[in-house]
Parts: sequence; C-alpha cells; structure tokens
Amino acid sequence: MAGLGTAALTALVLGTALSPPVSGATARVWISSPDGAYAMTDAGTVEFGKAAETTTPTIIVDPARKYQTMTGFGASITDSSAAVLYRLAPAARNAAMTDLFAADRLNFLRQPIGASDFTDEPAYTYDDVPAGQTDYALRHFSVAHDRAQILPLLRQAKHLNPSLQIMGTPWSPPAWMKTNGSLVGGRLIDSPAIYRAYASYLLKFVQAYRAEGVRIDYLTLQNEPQNRAPSGYPGMDLPSWQAARVIEQLGPMLRFEKTKILGYDHNWAEHPNDAANTPPDETADINHYPQELLATPAARWIAGTAYHCYSGDPSAMTALHDEFPAKDIYFTECSGSRSGDPALTFSDTLKWHARNLIIGNTRNWAKTAVNWNLALDETNGPHTGGCGTCTGVITVGASVSRNAEYYTLGHLARFVRPGATRVASTSFGTTGWNGQVMDVAFVNPDGSTVVVAHNENDNPQAVAVRIGDRQFSYTLPGGSLATFVWRGHVGSFDRPITPTGWTALGTGDVPAGAVDDDASTRFSTGAAQQPGQYLQVDLGRMQSVRRLVFDTGASTGDYPRGYTITASADGVHWAPVTGMGSGQFTTVDLRGRQIRYVRINLTASSDSWWSVADVRAYR
Repeated sequence: MAGLGTAALTALVLGTALSPPVSGATARVWISSPDGAYAMTDAGTVEFGKAAETTTPTIIVDPARKYQTMTGFGASITDSSAAVLYRLAPAARNAAMTDLFAADRLNFLRQPIGASDFTDEPAYTYDDVPAGQTDYALRHFSVAHDRAQILPLLRQAKHLNPSLQIMGTPWSPPAWMKTNGSLVGGRLIDSPAIYRAYASYLLKFVQAYRAEGVRIDYLTLQNEPQNRAPSGYPGMDLPSWQAARVIEQLGPMLRFEKTKILGYDHNWAEHPNDAANTPPDETADINHYPQELLATPAARWIAGTAYHCYSGDPSAMTALHDEFPAKDIYFTECSGSRSGDPALTFSDTLKWHARNLIIGNTRNWAKTAVNWNLALDETNGPHTGGCGTCTGVITVGASVSRNAEYYTLGHLARFVRPGATRVASTSFGTTGWNGQVMDVAFVNPDGSTVVVAHNENDNPQAVAVRIGDRQFSYTLPGGSLATFVWRGHVGSFDRPITPTGWTALGTGDVPAGAVDDDASTRFSTGAAQQPGQYLQVDLGRMQSVRRLVFDTGASTGDYPRGYTITASADGVHWAPVTGMGSGQFTTVDLRGRQIRYVRINLTASSDSWWSVADVRAYR
C-alpha cells in the first residue's frame, strides 16, 4: 500500500482514534506489518489533543529523563554480501547500495577482519604463511584481498551516508599465532610475543584500511570468543584473561588512532553448549565474561562491550551497565533466520526483531542495533559451515528483494539520527512476548522526537502516546511495527525524579513491581479490591515532590475504586493529601511538599483487582 495522505484516511483504514487538534501539533506515522501489507508505509499524520482520561493504554514520554546517545544501525558487508552484490550489474548494484545507505540510511557496519563463515572462498587472514612458519614482524601483512569488492563497497557506503561508522572484528588470528595451527578453533599461544603480534596485526588492519580511505571507528578482538568449536569456519576460544593481555598491548598502540576498543562481542548469555565446554579453571567467565574483562587493568583501554542475540535476553546489557555505568554498550550481531515454514519468515523475523533488536536492545542501553549479513542469495549463502538458514537485510537473486530486516532497521535508521538520546517512555510489552505494546523513545539532535512501537498482539491494538499535557491515540495493526515522529516542543511537563533506590510494601503480589521503572511488571492485589488493601512507596530519601502518579499500565481497568492517600517525611507522622483520577493514572497533588513516603489505602470493594505498573514522581 502506498503512503496514506491524511489523518482521516488513516483513521478509516487503521481504525485510528484521533484526538482533537491543539495548536496544529502532529506526529507523522510509518507502519510495517507482518503480512507485508504495510512496509515502511507513510500512514499520514495524527494530531495531538489535550491529555484526557481514556481506556486506551497510554505511553508516557518523559524527555527530561535521558539515557544513552545513539551511534547507528546497520549490518555487515561480509565476503558473501560483497560477492552477491557484485553479481549484479553495476547500475543495479548502485541502486541497491543507494537504497540501503541513502534511503534506509544505514549508518553502521561491522566488518570481518579476514574470513568469517560467510565467504565463498577458502578461509584467509591478512598474514597467512606456510604451515610451520611465523611472521612476528608482519612482513606479509596485506589487505589486498579486500580491494576487489569489500573496500569499494565500504567507500561507496560512506559516500552515500557520511555519518557511517565502521567496526572491525576478526573471526580468527593468523593460524601461526594459535595453539592448533588452524584458523578453525584453538586459542592464542600464551606468549607475550604472540599477544604483541596479534595487537600489531589489528593495528596494521586499522592503518591499512585508513590508507584505503576507510576509517575504522571500533575494534573487537574476537568474534564470539566463547564459541570453542566453530562448525568448519574460522573461530577461536579467547578467555577474558587472554583478551586482557592483548588489550594491554593494543590500547597504547591505538593512542594515535581514533579507534575504540570494545570487549566481548558475544551473546547476552553464554550458550549452554559453550558453557559446558569451559575449562575448569575459567568457569568465572560463564555468563560473566564482560564483567571479568572490565575488572582487569585492561579496562582503561576498553570503551564498551559488544553483544549478540543468540542466547539470553537484552536485560543482560542493563545489568552490565548498572555495574559499569561509565562503559558503553553496543549490540553488534543478530541474523534473521528462515522459518520452518518459509512463508512465515518475514512475519516471524519482523516480530522477533522488533521486540528484541529494535526495542529490546535500545531500551537496555545499546547504542547500536546491527544485523549480520547485509546481502545474501536465495539459498541463504554463500557460506562455509556455520548458519545455513541465516537471512540478509536484502536477498540478491535475479532481482533484489527487501527482507523484514530492511524494514525493522529502517524504523530506527531513517528517523533516529546519530547523537540522538534515548529518553524515558513507559512500555507494556516484553521481549518474551506478552501481547502488549512495547516502545522506545528518542530525541534527535534537531529536537525532533521519535517513538517506535510494536504491537505484540496478532489483533489490532489501540495505544495512546502522552507527552506532558498533550496526547494522541492510534490503532496499530496486529503484529505491526510503527514509528511516530514529531518536531518541536509539544505540551508542558514537570521535571521527573529518577526512581533510584525506591522500595515498596503492599497487600498482594510483588510490590517492588510498582517501583522498578518497568511498566511491563506490576504490583497487584491478586484478588478483588477490598478496603484496607494498600501500597506504600518509599522514595529513598526526603525530597520536594510536586506530584506523584500511580499508573496501572496496560491493565487500565485495575484502578482503585475508592481510596485515601497520605504522605510522610519520616514514616511515622502521616498527613492526608489529594488524589484524583479514575482510570490508568491516579495523580497525587503534593505541591512541592517535602516527603519520603506515600501510601494509598483502598476504601471500596470491587470485583476488579488493583494494579500498579509504574510509579512516577515529578518536581
């Protein structure tokens, strides 16, 4: 379907409920749906109205609460990607590259340093010598292999999108540096000379690419360092202690380059098969590799940690950020995969990537979202060993077709600019799927605001977006991914208080779910409302609060039918305060009072439960 011209037509087609217009403020909407009926479709505009009570679950955007700045979104021009792109006639190849880097605005590439599992030729590195020989001086080092296809494509991508950044990752060092003398498996020889040689090898790669007109912005030491048994393709076991020894050499070598070192470059959680093969004296690395590495003296040279998607879930990145808040988080690889029923591949990929890569990653501190192969052929190749069902961002055959990855990346890359800041937004969905709407919000350097939302339900689902005292409502098609963009200042709002150190007590299930800054979890009475049930929130310290909001989240019918609210500075002396609201939001007017505790006591009965998914306080 082509772009829809007006908000009225959008309402007709998608069932959108439009709010009354206020000062002409509008958000533009783009939609992609699992059935392909919408594919980055321009669905017109929706107008902001005055915030009002509604039974529609309402996302709250708080632009004053800021998280990570964004770097970019993209994929990898592997040997295989380059090979299939070069099967195209020059005009068709240029059109594909323009579509990817100028239209879809991909602006981050993770490049293999040497061969990976996606190559259509024998495995190689940039310093291969005959078996039994060594080259500590790296006299045979050369990137000549990449001049035929990879480097021209990288230069073209940079020309099409000047904001492009590039990360280099090796799948294996040269075989002569390894214990098994092979590019497949093994590990680095435990020798200071080898650690220095490998660091020098990586430095020479950065310098050689710079000489070819391609700047390397980031480096990791090893793709998937805990994959000790790659299936027929280059790979290596690199425990955290060896990684630290290489980084101690590499860090000083890069001091005159503008290249940052990232650690790890593997899954959110160690795959059980990899964990089972961990040497007994290295078990501390199991599900703790990034922490082990950042606890070494090498951490002074490490800018951040890179993650993949093939085991675990994105919350691991938030856990690491909480331990090492000064170190950045990057997400650097996830491949789409052909479904058991190939007809479902587009749908399955769109929905899984929307939840985990596009929203799950960015809500968990990742500065990037990067797919694996930029392009593959109709047989999901060429490849050597490894994955036989992986899909690319595009498929190149007799013609070029866009896969779900093209659209999921586009919902970020087209609208979230480098340097954008993720800001707070309540989100009801989960990466594991709970049927609710999941979202993430950003403010661009030019002041425009972007909200990306995914309807996890197979049926259409209405959602409202509120910023300050303005909001709009929109009905998302089943399973769809949407991006909303608006420019300039919309509404007025108070300054939010970060809920650090908050705790809660209450009558029912998981009071902590109300104060964990996660609207997909909740406190609930777990039973019908009865007088005497309560929730008490401790803000951690006494502070001036203008208002406080108890938010039911997606369970908009679980609001308190009758209640009293009291506040206290010390937990001993309590005074009544005014509350209002009979829907998703119960708002407490505190008028700047110095408080630490707030308590809601129910005074009426109802067959409905009482739930609180999120508590927010404002100055």
